Order: sequence, then C-alpha cells, then structure tokens
Amino acid sequence: MRMARAGLNIALVFGTLALSVPAAVAAEESDISISPRNAAPGTTVTVTTTACGKETYGKGESETGGKFHLLEGDQKGVLVGEFQVPEDASSGLDTITLKCPPRVKVTGTHRISDRPSGAVEAGFGDPTDQSTQLTIGGLLLTGAIAGAVARTRRGSGTVRT
Repeated sequence: MRMARAGLNIALVFGTLALSVPAAVAAEESDISISPRNAAPGTTVTVTTTACGKETYGKGESETGGKFHLLEGDQKGVLVGEFQVPEDASSGLDTITLKCPPRVKVTGTHRISDRPSGAVEAGFGDPTDQSTQLTIGGLLLTGAIAGAVARTRRGSGTVRT
C-alpha cells in the first residue's frame, strides 16, 4: 500500500511537470514580438523578430498601420521595425505580417483599443508572461507535492531496527 501511494505521488509530480513544459517551450519559440500588445490610436508600435535568421532586412505590414521596414536591431539576428496606429483606427485586432528573404513569412496580432479615458489598465500582461507564470506555478505546485511526499514517508511512525 505504501509503495502504491508513493508511486501515485511520483506520477502526480511528473504529470504536473509535463503539463507545464509546453507553455515554457511555446514562450521561447516565439518568432515575433509586438509592443505594446494593446495600442491606442496614435501609438507607435514596435515589432521585433528573429525569424529572418542572418538576414539584415525585411518588410512588415500592419492591416491598420500600413507597410514598414525591418532593420537590424542591437542584437545579431534580430530585426526591428516600427509603425504608428492611425488616429482614426477603430478598436479590434490588427494582424501584422513580416516577410524576409528567401521565403520567410510570420504573422502576429495585437489589439487596437479605444483612446484611454484616464483609467489605468489592470491585468496580468502579455500572454507570454502568463505562460511563464503558469510554468512557475507548476513548479511551485510540484515542490509542494514533493514536500508532502517526503513528509508522509518520514512521519509514518514505523521504527525499523
């Protein structure tokens, strides 16, 4: 019985770890970064990508903001471009398409919001950050379960000689 309980606890720990890994991997494999993710009309949006590899130039197009250029950033292999959300843009999702030679094409979306009316937006932030928080939460849960398993094994009250 004791072995079955320990085996169940170990399976639970590994299951929790396995569920948290895909979120961490997805966060690291992102080829496009859009900042800010929630932009009001008139805001300058910065787009960063690593999808172009060694290329030093690319093109981007926002459905709302139009075409823009991607140029080398501060880091090798990173291209950066900017565009401005038009003053008359309506709220909703805006799709951004990036292209670089020879045949690389990536897309991403960001939200265009109404103009701020003095209130501060609250929330948990970028979905990438949320997946990181999920991963950290899974690791904390795993640690708690491992502690419970260790305590259960030590506190059985059986003395062996």
